[in-house]
Amino acid sequence: MIRIAAMADVHFGVDAVGTLRPHVAKLSEQADLLLIAGDLTRLGTPDEAALFLDEIADTGVPTFTVLGNHDHHANRTDEIAAVVRERGVQLLEGEGTTIDVSGACIGIAGVKGFGGGFVGACASDFGEPEMKAFVRHSKERAGTLETALQNLRCDLKIALLHYSPVPETLQGERLEIFPFLGSYLLAEAVDRAGANLVIHGHAHAGHEKGQTPGGIPVRNVAQSVIRRAYALYYFDNVGGAPMAEPPTELAGWQYLAH
Repeated sequence: MIRIAAMADVHFGVDAVGTLRPHVAKLSEQADLLLIAGDLTRLGTPDEAALFLDEIADTGVPTFTVLGNHDHHANRTDEIAAVVRERGVQLLEGEGTTIDVSGACIGIAGVKGFGGGFVGACASDFGEPEMKAFVRHSKERAGTLETALQNLRCDLKIALLHYSPVPETLQGERLEIFPFLGSYLLAEAVDRAGANLVIHGHAHAGHEKGQTPGGIPVRNVAQSVIRRAYALYYFDNVGGAPMAEPPTELAGWQYLAH
């Protein structure tokens, strides 16, 4: 069994030091890897990133992250990236990576993503330069995600995002801000390239569970949504076993509800 811990939207600051550490102290007993879906920081400073990463430094599991919009706020993402890498955490932005877990190859493709909206209510690259730039960035991030997923050669593929690929995990947010919380282009990229699971954050008042139009499970792991330090998700390669929910399969791997 592959055990995946995931969290997002920690928004760590000085006043949060010591609050997370007790909850992740025994993470290695519960999970094989940790995925962080962005917004490590509150105001996007390297100092906040360092405080957060020091807080989770002793989990004992391989850790992978993307950055979120909060991490971009101070325009110091290069410095944050340096802090992340110094702490031994792998930062993904348009890249894919693989790791061996219990003899299985796990692939993770990470990208921040962007907004733009969903089918029937989405922005288009028409009109003012600012609108064209907005939509262009969303298309570029989705295209980068698709390429990263396609290039993975592994038993199990996970897409790690900050913005949501589907509206289902945004339920609870005001409908008016859906275009700023995610984009259907991300879901299209995942469905074309293939994946077993999509992890994202960003929608603080959203819903945990959804799926892409192609049936790939999507999980919103913003801390205000999961209401715990991290969520746990499991995969098993025991074929034919009844599942708590319809399984997603790739090379024999099946998704188990947490």
